[in-house]
Amino acid sequence: MAAVVPGQASRSSVAGHARWVRVSHWILAASVLTLAVSGFEILMVHPRLYWGKAGNDLTPALFELPISRNYQHGGWARPVSFVPGTNPIVSAARTYDIFNQNSWGRSLHFLAAWFLVITGLFYLLAGLLSGHLWRHLVPRLKELAPGHLRQDVAAHLHLPFPRAVAGPPYGVLQKLSYAGVVLIALPLMTITGLAMSPAVTAAYPGLLDLFGGSQSARTIHFFMFAVLVLFLFVHLAMVMLTGFRRQMHAMTFGG
Repeated sequence: MAAVVPGQASRSSVAGHARWVRVSHWILAASVLTLAVSGFEILMVHPRLYWGKAGNDLTPALFELPISRNYQHGGWARPVSFVPGTNPIVSAARTYDIFNQNSWGRSLHFLAAWFLVITGLFYLLAGLLSGHLWRHLVPRLKELAPGHLRQDVAAHLHLPFPRAVAGPPYGVLQKLSYAGVVLIALPLMTITGLAMSPAVTAAYPGLLDLFGGSQSARTIHFFMFAVLVLFLFVHLAMVMLTGFRRQMHAMTFGG
């Protein structure tokens, strides 16, 4: 959707959304929705987050999420030490059935992730070559001036919103949110996801060092997921408040 700021409500977009933007948008939307559902299901299996190289049910968690029956279950048999000493290797058997034992969520998550990565790379490449990223998503320095930011924030706090045009130009808050998602959140979520893959880190062990361990990567991955879900809720709310049918038609068929 386009900017909803005083003086711009009547501005029209010259070309609307380019075809490659529309196609990329819906593939990415389907991928993100699938990743969100399967990722939440994976998190329900083990709703504990750690920091560092190792983390499991027998080690302290950074924090634990109350989202499934696996939350604070306490269903463990007596721990068994395999190697004696000051730092023994300890294992324990579960006394309960874990959620999602066939791991369908993980398989679906990996499949959707490849759609996200390939389409995301295409979007970035096309955006760079066409100038879309710099013209429409990256804010100019003058747009970051306090007065300009205050004006845009104030415009978004008043209801009802004017009907927005379909496509660029975007307001500074939109540019900041879109650029943050496209250039920071999605790439970071992708890299941290790769850092949790043993096959990838075996070939590129530097990924583990980059984040301080696979468990640190998993925790960062979760927070990027939370940021992306928050963005999606706000994005959908703004679409509905500024003309849902027109916005959907423009992003689907153009114009």
